[in-house]
Amino acid sequence: MPENGNRLLAVLTRNPVPGRVKTRLGAAIGSESALQVYRTLREHTAGVARACHAEKAVFYSDDIPGQDCFLAAGTSAFLQEGLDFGDRMHHTFTTGFSLGFRHVVLIGTDCPDIDPGIIESAFRALENHDAVLGPAKDGGFYLIGLNSTHPELFLERSWSHGRVLQESIDLLDNTGTSYTLLQELQDIDTLEDLKQSRLWNPEILKSSGGAA
Repeated sequence: MPENGNRLLAVLTRNPVPGRVKTRLGAAIGSESALQVYRTLREHTAGVARACHAEKAVFYSDDIPGQDCFLAAGTSAFLQEGLDFGDRMHHTFTTGFSLGFRHVVLIGTDCPDIDPGIIESAFRALENHDAVLGPAKDGGFYLIGLNSTHPELFLERSWSHGRVLQESIDLLDNTGTSYTLLQELQDIDTLEDLKQSRLWNPEILKSSGGAA
């Protein structure tokens, strides 16, 4: 078994296509500017992933490209499966566990402040807990790690609201699943999110023709 064979870092990413990524942000700053922000987020996440002590797998929304920032040597590539976000996350975990990994940590590509230390903390948490969550400031989570499949966390749920994290915690409590929380970080989905992040540059609005 590889040195990091017990650990899988899985990344859900959208293929970077104008008008199909960061649509809420794009409504405010234009699809091309939103794509630029998303590409920056993807590059950051890919760099963080490369620095982590874990096997890596990336799950693409549309197709597996021939070249991409995530496709470093040894990284496995898959297509996402499922009708909604919860289905796709559940498929990611079932894939990881079917490959024989004991600890699976899942992240997206929306968090500019995630770093290798946070992901290492998540894997270490899974040595003593069944689950770990990274709270996002919008009420969701930027990271989830598990030691086994938990369909109740993902299937037949609503995701577009500010109680996703709390509802997830309630589900873990109700099933007697031990968990811990990481530090809170900011995801970028809207213009307000972007303005509160280190990626904010007012020139984005000027180039897109938007208003401050």
